[in-house]
Amino acid sequence: MMLIELDPPVLGNTPVRELADQLRLGSGFADDGSQDALLDLYLTTAMAAIEARIGKATIARRFSWTVTRWRDEKSQVLPVAPVSQIESLQLFDDQGVMTVPDPSEWILVPDGQRPAVVGTWSRDLPAIPEMGRAEIVFTAGYGPNWSDIPADLRQAILLLAANYYENRSADEGREGAMPFGVQALLDPYRPIRL
Repeated sequence: MMLIELDPPVLGNTPVRELADQLRLGSGFADDGSQDALLDLYLTTAMAAIEARIGKATIARRFSWTVTRWRDEKSQVLPVAPVSQIESLQLFDDQGVMTVPDPSEWILVPDGQRPAVVGTWSRDLPAIPEMGRAEIVFTAGYGPNWSDIPADLRQAILLLAANYYENRSADEGREGAMPFGVQALLDPYRPIRL
């Protein structure tokens, strides 16, 4: 399996200003905005860390996912949620020759935790050729704008980005640890595994 982000997330100026306000960076000076590139970097990094932790895309963007076999013949759970649309499903044989299965053979079953591609009318998904692969291009995320992300996730991103900014030269010795406040905000979004 290989997941590729086709479009990088575009945050815009709003979250950068919100992070600057949260950090209480000065405003009204000649160098306003001098930290914007750094703040954008920390926001993007915090967003990536949070998305990896919860298995969800925050800002909507396109992904390409390649698999060599279906986990289940009737349905395949997608690696990222929430998925709003599947742009294409293509099959490739061992020579790289592409075929496009009839779109009436499969549907997207949207779900906040585990969206899936499912064969219609209880049929199997289109068969992946021997030694071949399937490639699914889809859009995942809460929406194209910062304001589309749920408020608690936005706050978690801002808190983690502020933590990265304030501790950028410190070695806290807790590799990979997230601040407690961020973890508390992420708990409702974490995937449940039984």
